[in-house]
Amino acid sequence: MLRQTLKLAKPTRLFSTSVIARNSVKTPKKFKTAKNLSEVHSEYDLIGTGAQKGEVPTDLEQATGLERLELLGKLEGVDIFEQKPLDTSRKGTMQNPILIDSYEKYRYIGCTGSPAGSHIVMWLKPTVGKPARCWECGSVYKINYLGKD
Repeated sequence: MLRQTLKLAKPTRLFSTSVIARNSVKTPKKFKTAKNLSEVHSEYDLIGTGAQKGEVPTDLEQATGLERLELLGKLEGVDIFEQKPLDTSRKGTMQNPILIDSYEKYRYIGCTGSPAGSHIVMWLKPTVGKPARCWECGSVYKINYLGKD
């Protein structure tokens, strides 16, 4: 009885939604598998080939995105993410801080003191305009900005 009394309106698409949907049709991107770092020009080049039928894929065949970029770099001897430890032979001061290369305007770093391992890890966030001082050992870290403004 209730069903007969309620007339449910058929949902309709608004005209503005139809225009947005029509205009959002884009040409599909062409994916390409880069075999070395020199062939990487965009994120669409970082798609793995996948395994051949009946085989188990290797890490390089199935890796995509940043993982594939890192693996291609390792094959050529390039440390893509620069994971080497910071200089801990000295304490940074405001006049002579420990410089941290970064393509971003900030970086998260973990200070373990000087000499290394003298205190637990203290996480700091130095920015381009503001160096960070460890509240445990007093060492100062400053961003050496390598990016473009």
